[in-house]
Amino acid sequence: MLNWLKTNATAARDKMKTEVAKYRNNDFMEAVVAGCALVAAADGQVTSDEKQKMAAFIQRSEELSVFDMSKVIGSFNKIMEGFEFDAAIGKIEAMKKITRLRGNDEAARTMVRVCCVIGAADGDFDADERKIVTEICTELGLAPSEFDL
Repeated sequence: MLNWLKTNATAARDKMKTEVAKYRNNDFMEAVVAGCALVAAADGQVTSDEKQKMAAFIQRSEELSVFDMSKVIGSFNKIMEGFEFDAAIGKIEAMKKITRLRGNDEAARTMVRVCCVIGAADGDFDADERKIVTEICTELGLAPSEFDL
């Protein structure tokens, strides 16, 4: 698991909530949700069960609690529809939302950290999830090594 996250998971989550609160805007929220969707789809498919689990996680997420949950869930469901239509199209559409943060490195780093927390939420930040977060970093012009990827 990621060193910065496993050192003190509770402190990392508390810090994450504070960081996310700084970027309380639609572009940031959609980028975070798109990152969540990409992590959920990291293995190439999103089953109905995975979609329900991810939606439930988003609803309970301390990090995302600064946003209107109906907007978060609506955005997540819209992105998931793209994956259900075609995985490649879903990924492209999700990446478009994420790249809106390019150039705002502080917001982009916060979004990547949220993706890492979500990927590790089940106790197993697997290779597919790490790979997609690495791709997100590349799209944002961030070094994956900053996040122990």
